[in-house]
This record gives sequence, C-alpha cells and structure tokens, in this order.
Amino acid sequence: MKSHVPKVYVVDDDDAVREALAALLESVGLKHRSFASSEEFLAVADRDMRGCLLLDVRMPGMSGLELQRTLQVQGVVLPVIVITGHGDVPMAVRAMKSGASDFIEKPFNEQYLLDRIQASLNQDQAHWHSRQAQDDALSRFGALTPREKMVMDLIAAGNHTKKIAAQLEIQDRTVDVHRFNIMRKVGVRTLAELLHLWTVAHQPVQG
Repeated sequence: MKSHVPKVYVVDDDDAVREALAALLESVGLKHRSFASSEEFLAVADRDMRGCLLLDVRMPGMSGLELQRTLQVQGVVLPVIVITGHGDVPMAVRAMKSGASDFIEKPFNEQYLLDRIQASLNQDQAHWHSRQAQDDALSRFGALTPREKMVMDLIAAGNHTKKIAAQLEIQDRTVDVHRFNIMRKVGVRTLAELLHLWTVAHQPVQG
C-alpha cells in the first residue's frame, strides 16, 4: 500500500473561497491542495488518498453530490465536509445522507471549520489504521494452503476438531496438525488470537 501524506482537498469553483481556505489551512500548518472543479479532482483521485475533502455542492459541470457518488463507486474513501450556501442546505442534507460527515454554511466560522477538519482527519486516520490491519491479516492468511484454508473456515465457523475431521473425512490428529501449521504461519500462539486475527481480516472497514 502506498503511503500518502494526509491532506485537506478543497474542491470549489469560487477562486476567492479556495484562496481563503488555503490561507486558513496554511495558518495552522495543514497540508492542502485545491481544485476548481469536480472533474479536476477526479483526474487525480485514487484509493490511497489520505486526509479529508472540503466539497462545494453547487458547481458548474459535475456537482459535489455527483462527485461524492462517483468517489464511492471508485472506492475512494475520504471523509467529506460539504460547503454550502444558504439556499443549498437541502442539497447538503442529501450529501449527508450519502455519507458526508458534516456540512458547513458560507460564510463559515473559521475555528468551527478547523475543528470539523481535525475531526475528519482523525476519522481518516482511524480508517487507515483499520485498513492496514486488515491488509496485514489478509496477507498472513494468504500464506495458507487450500486445505489449511478449508480447515480455517471451519474453525472460524465454531467447529471443534471431531466435527472438522468428520466433514473433511480426515483424522482428528490431522486436523490438529493443520491447526498447528495455520497458527504458526499466521504468527499467533492461541486459538483466541487466531480467531481475532480472522475477524480483523474479514470485518468491513468503515470509511
């Protein structure tokens, strides 16, 4: 997985808003990058982006809502803070229902906006740690042989040795050998650790 530096991505067609946000972010040392349109941001968006997105909902061409939906389809997971004018609050509410973490009306209170940005960056950090843990767990289970994977599936389903042996038509001792090899390969010492690692590997990672 690529290691990307967290940034605040600003997507707004208003030059003055982008400049004001850039100055605000720089004043507190936050890395940022600005885009004048949804299309411009999409041209560089990728699944390993880290940080958060400040997104105007009403823009020429692709709207903020359309960009948000497109990013979801492409698997780009970034906390979204919607920036909206007074007349666009219903649109901002729709953005929230589609997964945005917050919306802020123009003109915005600078400290409140910075607080929401920091909360979004913390949310992204938590997501990133979960994703890294899952990738690591999946990689460790990826070293198993097909037979070991079958045994592991049955262990994870809560089956004891005798039931696994009966389902796979093998000896109890063979099941025990497989379990020992599985635990050795994935680097755990107890059954509880094995099942925890399996859960980490297969749980949905929240955005």
